[in-house]
Amino acid sequence: MDTLSYKTKSAKPAEVNRNWFVVDVEGEVVGRVASKIAAVLRGKHKASYTPHVDTGDYVVVINADKIRFTGNKMADKVYLTYSGYPGGQKARTAANLMAKKPTAIVEKAVKGMLPKNTLGRAMYKKLFVYEGAEHPHAAQKPEAFKF
Repeated sequence: MDTLSYKTKSAKPAEVNRNWFVVDVEGEVVGRVASKIAAVLRGKHKASYTPHVDTGDYVVVINADKIRFTGNKMADKVYLTYSGYPGGQKARTAANLMAKKPTAIVEKAVKGMLPKNTLGRAMYKKLFVYEGAEHPHAAQKPEAFKF
């Protein structure tokens, strides 16, 4: 009797091959594009995905100032920050944050979709967000990511 033995391959940190992707978010909806970016940062698009290893790729996001919200979220959505001191809570609407720092909207959306642990923080470091169409990562030869 011939028994087949299949072993599940588990990725090791030294064996991970990382690619660079550039994502143009002009005219895209924040949540939909953020979930796809988070999946690439985690490595879920690869066959070698392993939950306890950072197998993700680098992502460069361009045109973050041209991203859009659906419905009335631009006026109604509120981003809260808290300094830790009494009375230190600040609230900003999405429109206010977009005018002041448009890259923060994409960064916050993606960071919220990553694991809240050391592994998630390592994944987040592979995200680079820029307002315009220019980015300093041309030497890495990033490929255009198709949704």
